[in-house]
Formats: sequence, structure tokens, C-alpha cells
Amino acid sequence: MQDKEELYLKADILIEALPYIQKLSGKRVVIKFGGNAMLNDELTEKILQDVTLLKYVGVNPILVHGGGPDINNMLNKLNIETSFVNGLRVTDKASIEVVQMVLTGKINKSIVSKLNNLGAKAVGLCGLDSKMIQCKKAEPVNGVDLGYVGEIVHIEKRLLELLSDDEYIPVIAPIGVDEDGQSYNINADIVAGEIASTLQAEKLIFLTDVDGIRTDRADEKTLISEISVERIHELIKSGIIEGGMIPKVQGCIKGIEQGVNRTHILDGTIPHPILLEIFTDKGIGTMVYK
Repeated sequence: MQDKEELYLKADILIEALPYIQKLSGKRVVIKFGGNAMLNDELTEKILQDVTLLKYVGVNPILVHGGGPDINNMLNKLNIETSFVNGLRVTDKASIEVVQMVLTGKINKSIVSKLNNLGAKAVGLCGLDSKMIQCKKAEPVNGVDLGYVGEIVHIEKRLLELLSDDEYIPVIAPIGVDEDGQSYNINADIVAGEIASTLQAEKLIFLTDVDGIRTDRADEKTLISEISVERIHELIKSGIIEGGMIPKVQGCIKGIEQGVNRTHILDGTIPHPILLEIFTDKGIGTMVYK
């Protein structure tokens, strides 16, 4: 049996969360989940518990997932080479078929199944459904043709509004479609940012394998708990923010500039990162503000 001090502590934690729950009730929170944060089944379970709890306390979460490690594994098995430019995967004709198969067929349905087993009502989607994520072929980056990589031109939000405002949790794979019906690979961070902007979400959360933005990547003591959009631009220009972090911070900036109240970059490799960030006074990652 738990002693009274432990019970009192749990009660205090719930009371600390109360004003945050009240503030977020009825609001939309877009969560991007991917990368190495998805590789540990136990941690994935805890993150999906967080998402389920949000729905049960009146928040409307929308989950956007990536799947880079699983895509890499499948491409390696098929002996298809892959490369990246500024954190974006160069995607040829053979690769887009694998990317779509892994994202929409394997990862998306696995997440939906796990959420439903936790008592949620999750619905798996990708950009082809109802032409939800409309895109065009992305422009070359640093002179490199990215192939079947899309640039979002429009988010058809009605389906997402209907599902999230009801009892469902939309789970979205980052595949877009052009006007000819061609599928395109789109970075999940960018998709999450565009969806959050279009829906005017209260929060946009990126779960990754780092604890946030640091001025020195090797020193956890240099974690920046709060940062402005202006300062992010300075860190990108100086090379402190680079590689795969660039799409994440670009998603944060796009969200903030188009009406998202707060954006967050969190370590998805620790238990219950979402609850620790948005339902506690101190938080655990980097929060971006205008």
C-alpha cells in the first residue's frame, strides 16, 4: 500500500496540471512523432498513453508520424541507395514506392492499432485521403533534384476538423499528392507545421531524439528552454542549428508565424514527454515563441 506522502505528491501533481488542462480543453494540439523516438516499444507506448490521455481530458490531439529508420531499413534490404540534403531525403521512383508502403502500410497502422488498444479511437490517414495534403514537386536544394519530394501547397482541413472535434484521433502519414494523383514524400516535420498552421492549433510539439535546441550539441547544460523566432534564424545562419534539426525549427517558425500559440521541441526518448512539457510548470524541452 502506498504511504500518504506518496499519495499527497500524486495529488499535488494533478493539481499542478489542472490549469493547463483547463486552458487546453477543446483546443487542438498537433504532435509530430518520429525518428529514433519510435524505435523503443516501451517508450512508444508511453507517448501514445500521453496522446490518449490528452483526448480523455478534453484536448484534441492530431498525430503526425515519420518513420526514417524503418524506411532506411527497408531501402537497405532492397539495396536501394538513399541520401539526404538539408535533412530531406532524396526520393527517386523506386524509393517513393517503398516510402509510401512503409509509412502508410506499416507504421501508420501500427500506431493506430496501439492507440485503439489503449482505449482511444484513432483513424489512420495520409495526404491522399480526401486529397488532404496537396503538393507540388519541390524545387532543387543546393542544386540537387530531390525527386519525388513534395512541397505543400494546400491542406484540406475539413476532414481533420470533423475527426478531431469529435471523439477521434487522426494519425497522419506524411505522403502528399499532386493534381495528377502522383504521391510525394514530404518531411513529417514540415507536414506537422503546415497542419498546425492551417488548423490554428494551440500547440505544435515535435518529439525527437534530442532534448531541444542547444547552443552546444555535445553539452546538455546549453539547452535553451525558451527561444524566439529571431534567435532561431541567427542560430541557423551561424551553423549551430543544422541537418535534421532545420526542418523541425522551420516547422516551429511556420507555425508561430501563422497563428500557432506555442511550439515545442522535446526529447521523445524519455517517458511521458508530452505530459511533462505541457502539464507541468517547468517543462523539459525548448519552447519557441514569436
